[in-house]
Order: sequence, then structure tokens, then C-alpha cells
Amino acid sequence: MVVVQAILPIFGLIVLGYLLGWRQWLGSAGAEGLANVTFKLFMPAVLFTGIARAELGDGMSPMLLLAYFGPVLSIFLIVNLIAHRWRGRATPLGLTAAYSNNVLVGIPLVTTLLGAASLVYVFAILVFHSLILFSLQSFYAAFGSGEKVSARALLKNLANPLIIGLLLGALLNLSALELPEPFWRMAGWLAQAALPCALMVLGISLSRYRLRPSAVVLVLTAVKLALFPLLVWWFSAQLPGLNHAARSVLVLLAACPSGVNVLAFVRHADDTRPVSSTVFLSTVLAAGSLPLWMLLMTP
Repeated sequence: MVVVQAILPIFGLIVLGYLLGWRQWLGSAGAEGLANVTFKLFMPAVLFTGIARAELGDGMSPMLLLAYFGPVLSIFLIVNLIAHRWRGRATPLGLTAAYSNNVLVGIPLVTTLLGAASLVYVFAILVFHSLILFSLQSFYAAFGSGEKVSARALLKNLANPLIIGLLLGALLNLSALELPEPFWRMAGWLAQAALPCALMVLGISLSRYRLRPSAVVLVLTAVKLALFPLLVWWFSAQLPGLNHAARSVLVLLAACPSGVNVLAFVRHADDTRPVSSTVFLSTVLAAGSLPLWMLLMTP
């Protein structure tokens, strides 16, 4: 019951954002402005303040990265192999099944259920998450269609404000430089605005898509919400040096719904419907599946 009560506000804000977008109470310009300030200012502030004061030795563990990215790469490769044989070309379906919404859903989820101290594990994953998966998808899409790989597109994955916030926070942490208290107070205020705004932005984004279920959508959603976290749960238990808090964070991140960013990698019209519907359906069903995974991880 405690887990459900903790998750309700998260999905309540997503529903509120959906209503704002569906009823057009927030115009397209306003929604775009909210998304920009959320991703370019509020969320980087969360990542910067969190990692700047975190115990980096707890999060930057090779076993932690292996426990998460081992299953990530397995899901990515297996789904893409099957989809490629089926469609005869490169698709973003593997990315859809492997890419979790770790920023918009993962950070609020871990903060609410496990506490801010556990965010250090989230930050460790986020440093490599988009970089690895988006780069792999770019290479796969290029080689699968005979195109050239765009170095600019790959570098763009490193230049987004979220990664910059993480890197600046890590550099400050390692430098042991002391910043004035008013700076931290201002950064803290910005960070406090991040989570509710991010969740409403997710809801607004979902209002632009329509759910069109199909066998492909159902399979991708099952892989994302069930098979992926199950692999992380099992694989992380086989590796040494991971405490229960770290494993809980990894399983929750794996159990998050598919991230809306995967839509940027859709190149064919017949991929738009399964990808957008999987993002939509996985977000809706995660409201029920995430409490189950959290209960499984309760000691």
C-alpha cells in the first residue's frame, strides 16, 4: 500500500499533463516552452546538485554498469535481430524495448520510493544511457540502410543539457571546490521545480499520440515492462559487490516505460504507430507493474 501511495502522485501528474495537452489548456507554444525550460534548466539542476554532493564511489561501480547494460544490450540486439528479419530493414523497435524513461519517470520514482541518496546509482546509469543506446541505434540504422554514420549526430548525444549537468556536477564533486551557499539555494529551488514539470511534460507529450494496440505493441510492451527488468533482477543477483539499494534502483529503471525520445529515430511511416503506441501503452501499464517490481525488491 505504501508503494502504491508513493507512485500515485507520479502518475497523477502525468495524467494532469495529459489533460493539459488533450484539452489544449496549454497551447503548443506554452507546452514547448515548458519542455524547454524543464530539460534545459530544471532537470540539469537536479542532476548537477545531486551528483555534485553524492558519494561517487558508491555509484561508479563497473558491476553496477554491467548489471544494467548487459541486459540492455541483450534486449536491444535480440529484438532488433527479430525485427530486422521480419521487416527486412533497420527499425527502432529494439531501441523502444531497451530504452527506459529514466529521466522523466526514473528520477521521480527513485526519489520517492528509495530516497535522494539512491539517486547516485541513477546518475551513473544516465551518464552512459542515451550515449550508448542512441549511438548504437545510429550505427545500426546507418549500416542497415547503407547510409553514412553522422559524427555530428553522435556528438549531439554528448552535448545535451542533461549530460552537461551530470558532467559539471561530477567535476565539481571531484575538485572539492566549495561554492557559496546562495548558489546552492538557487540551484535547489530550480531542482525542486524539475520533477513535477518533467512529469507533466511527459503527459503533454503522450497526448499527441493515440494508442493503437497490435501484436507488435503488446510484445514490445511485455518485453519492456516484464522481460527487461526480470533480466536485470536476475543478472544483478549473479554479480558481486552490489548492495540491495543498487539492485532496487537498477530493477526500477529497467521497469520504467519506454522513453519518448525513441520517436526521434523513426525513419519509416510504418514504424511510427508501433513505437508511439508502445511508449503510450508502457507508460499506462507501468502504473500497475512498477508497484509489483518494487514489492519484489522489498527485503
